[in-house]
Amino acid sequence: SVGKVCLQQFRYLLLGKTHTVILTRCLSQVAPRPEPSAEPNEDVSPTFVNRNPRNLEQMALAVKDRGWKTTWPHQQFYHRLMFSRSQHHVTAEVFSRSSPIPVLSCSTKEWALKKELPSTSCVAACQAVGEVLAHRCQQAGITRMVYREIPWTYRSDGVQAFRNAMKQGGILLSEPRRKYVGT
Repeated sequence: SVGKVCLQQFRYLLLGKTHTVILTRCLSQVAPRPEPSAEPNEDVSPTFVNRNPRNLEQMALAVKDRGWKTTWPHQQFYHRLMFSRSQHHVTAEVFSRSSPIPVLSCSTKEWALKKELPSTSCVAACQAVGEVLAHRCQQAGITRMVYREIPWTYRSDGVQAFRNAMKQGGILLSEPRRKYVGT
C-alpha cells in the first residue's frame, strides 16, 4: 500500500561467496508542489527601466531622424548599408544613425578575403563580401538595415550577387516603419 516500505532480499554469487542484498522500495504519492510565496524581494518593480540601448529600435519605436527632404541618401534609418565598387576593390559598410564611423565593414582589401578570390573586383568578390558581412551582422545582432542603392548601378550582376548573399545570410534589407505610440 501507499507509504509502506517493502523489503526484499536477493542473493547472488560473487567470487564463490554468497551475499545478501536488501533492496528497499518506497511506494509513495507525488509530492505536492509548494505554493509560490510573494516576498517583497521578488516583486516586479512598477518603474522597470530596460537598459538595452537597441530595444526601442528593434521594436521600431525609437526616433528616426528625418533630415532634409533634399538630402540624398535619406537620413531616416537605424542602420544603413553602403556598398561601393571601385576598379580594384569591393567595400560594404554598415552605419548607425548616430555615428558617421561605420559600425561594421567588409572589404576585399582584407587579406583573409583577398587570398581566397581570383579577383578583388569581380562578381564572386561581391558575393563573398555579402556573405562575410551578413555573418558579421548576425554576430553583432543587426538583422535589419536600409539599403538604397544608386539607381543606375542597381541592375549590375555584382550588386545583385551582393544583395542575394546578404538575404541568404539572414539580413533583411529594409527596416520597419516607425510606430508612433499615443501618450
